[in-house]
Amino acid sequence: MTSIRVLSVGTDGSRESMDAADWAAREALRHGLPLRLVHAGSSGHRTAPPPLDVDLPRRAVLDRTALQLSYVHPALPILARRRPQPPVSALLDAATDSEALVLGSRGFTGYAGFLVGPVALAVTARAPRPVVLVRAGALPQDERTAEGRFRPVVVGIDVASPADDILGYAFETAALREAPLHALHTWVLPPLDSGVPGGAPSGDAARRESLGRRALSDALRAWRAKYPEVEVSERLLYGTPGHHLLKASTGASLTVIGRRADALRLGGTAHSVVHHATSPVAVVPHS
Repeated sequence: MTSIRVLSVGTDGSRESMDAADWAAREALRHGLPLRLVHAGSSGHRTAPPPLDVDLPRRAVLDRTALQLSYVHPALPILARRRPQPPVSALLDAATDSEALVLGSRGFTGYAGFLVGPVALAVTARAPRPVVLVRAGALPQDERTAEGRFRPVVVGIDVASPADDILGYAFETAALREAPLHALHTWVLPPLDSGVPGGAPSGDAARRESLGRRALSDALRAWRAKYPEVEVSERLLYGTPGHHLLKASTGASLTVIGRRADALRLGGTAHSVVHHATSPVAVVPHS
């Protein structure tokens, strides 16, 4: 029997989870998917049902969130699931059979970045499906320009190993929003070899830039053909990926980055983007 495709969002009754749920509801409507609300228990598996007075607040969180979302998005099918597991385990289970899992952050810290808790970090680093982090206070109008068009979807690409999972997610998201896609790849010169007189050979920078530009175009060619309606901007930039992705996120409706599926923690670039990007961030696992 084929399972129902859903978009899932973690909810605990907090403001940040409600903002994430509202973002997830809009995204589910764009994808034509039901939205599944996931509320986790605070302890391990139970061998018997909890007392009614303990279970009631958890059910109330789901009922209240579902009611608020159904009022704002009456056409959206909403499923509510309470999982009597610790949060990380419950959310990872929910991610397994979801198109994506959406989680809330606590808005901006004094350092102008997300306050991402240990649960969100652990789930983002280990989930088998894309995880989207949405900051508290995110509003629908933040996603659009003054003219009403969606702001660009930004995706970071490593041309040495372009991942179809990342590009597929980014192109589909841009297509559903009718948004432009900004594909970023960065490059730097290798450290100078002190044993080579004169350091880097003449023309090496121009050669590397040319190769990088060609590789970026090659990585995008098949996806451009699959999504001809998506307006794509190829951006080859000198410097570190984290710096340029953070800069690009300020004008984006969504920033898409990848992480190695076999790693149990986020890499340096992903960690920086997750904590400091100003747009929602989708972290897509790839092999």
